Parts: sequence; C-alpha cells; structure tokens
Amino acid sequence: MKHNNYFKVFTLTSIWAWLSIFVLLSFCMTLIASLLTPNEQTIFSLPFTLSNYTQLFNLIYVKIFLKSLYLALLCTSICLLLGYPFAYFLTKTNEKYREFLLILLIIPFWTSSLIRTYAIIAIIKTKGVLNTLLISLGIIHHPLQLLFTNTAVIIGLVYNLLPFMILPLYANLEKHDQSLIEAAKDLGATKFTIFKRITLPLSMPGIISGAILVILPSMTLFYIPDLLGGAKSLLLGNLIEYQFLTAHNWSQGSATSMLLTLLMGLLLIVYWHSMKKTNTKEFS
Repeated sequence: MKHNNYFKVFTLTSIWAWLSIFVLLSFCMTLIASLLTPNEQTIFSLPFTLSNYTQLFNLIYVKIFLKSLYLALLCTSICLLLGYPFAYFLTKTNEKYREFLLILLIIPFWTSSLIRTYAIIAIIKTKGVLNTLLISLGIIHHPLQLLFTNTAVIIGLVYNLLPFMILPLYANLEKHDQSLIEAAKDLGATKFTIFKRITLPLSMPGIISGAILVILPSMTLFYIPDLLGGAKSLLLGNLIEYQFLTAHNWSQGSATSMLLTLLMGLLLIVYWHSMKKTNTKEFS
C-alpha cells in the first residue's frame, strides 16, 4: 500500500515539475521577453514596453495574421469534411477491421512530418508523380503548377493534420448512446433528421477539439509553407521563425507568440462552454 502511495506521489511530482519547468516557466519567460525592449547587443533589455504589442497592429502583421487565419480555417474545414465521414465510418466498422484502420491512420506518425512533406514535393512538383500520371492518362496536356502555391500549402497541412481531426471525432462518436438513435428510428425519424438532431449536436465537442488541434498548428508549422509555398507563403509560424532566428528580435517574436497563446486560450474557452452545454443536455 505504501509502495503504491510513493509511486503515486513520485508520478504526480514528476508531472507537475515537468509542467512547471517546460510550460509555466517557458510561458512566463516568453511573456516577460515580449514586454522588454529589443536590443541588438543583449537581445532585449529594460525598460518594459508595450511597443512590441502595438507593432502587431501594423498593416503588414495584420495581413499576415489574416492570411494565416484564412488558410488555417480552410485547412480545418477540409479536415472536418474529410475526417467526419471517416471517423463515423470507423464507429460503424467491425471491431477487428476497426483496429487495422486505426493503425493505418497512425502509421504516418512513425515517420517525420518533414520527410512526409518532402514526399509531397515529389508528388506535386512539375515533373512529379501526379503530373506524370495525369499527362500519361491524357487528362491534362501541360503540368499543373501546384508547388510553391497556397494550394500546395493547404495540401501539406491537410495531409499532416488530418489525423488530429479524425481521432477526437472518433473518440466522441464512439461514445454516443445508440439507444437515442434507435428511439428516433422507432418514432419515424429519417437518417438526415437523426444526424441533424442527435449525432451532430452530440459530436460538437469532438468537432471543436479536433478544430483546436488543427487550426493552431496550421498557423505555426513554418516548414510546410517554407517548403511547399516558398517565398509567397509567409504565415505566422514563418514570421515567428524569422523574428527569432534571422532578425534576432526576440521581443517581437515573443509578442507574436503570445498572440497565438491568447488565440489558443479563446479556443479552449469555446471548447469548455461546448462541453458544459453538452453535459447539461445529457443530464437534463
């Protein structure tokens, strides 16, 4: 009994220590750096200032943020349109095949996302697999210019982030009370009505959690716009990378990072409210 208590205390202490050092302390350091004055000699220095945040309202930053948000929302929407039917199909599949399909979904995580992004380049480049196949089939006569466009960036983001949409949706859909659907069928409800009035409302927490897992990385995965979009695709992730590694303006980079942290907080609040409403409906 004492051994179990010691193990529990050790586990909880390790987790809290990890979170305190690598999450809380890192967050505090980023927040403080965002309030300091940029300095070429010492990276940043006193006095404290809000100029790094006011700079975010500059037209250039606003355009980059709006473009990043647009591509992130587009990526999230595509992932939802592709992921929801797949997750729903998984819940209706026989259990012995379901595990195999889940393994196929997780296998790409065994390979570096950077390597998978290079694989996309080999597929969509001018003389790549896709253009070669389409020309040989006579569907097109000239190669499609996909690489170094926003379309290529969306393809890369969707490919890398689609599992993050499917898994939360699958976890949510699998827990649905099938007796509600059976009762709706007995009352004469159509499949569309059942989906609209029962399945979709109950799956909203899964949709929101999947959206959170997709929308934020799609704004910050800087290497995907770099490799697939080239110089034409400057998103928030690329901007933060440039501020830290090239311009050496850590204060401005920290302020931009805090903007993303604020966005994440807002999304988590939305998720918490959706979960609260869902639990209220279940117990009412």
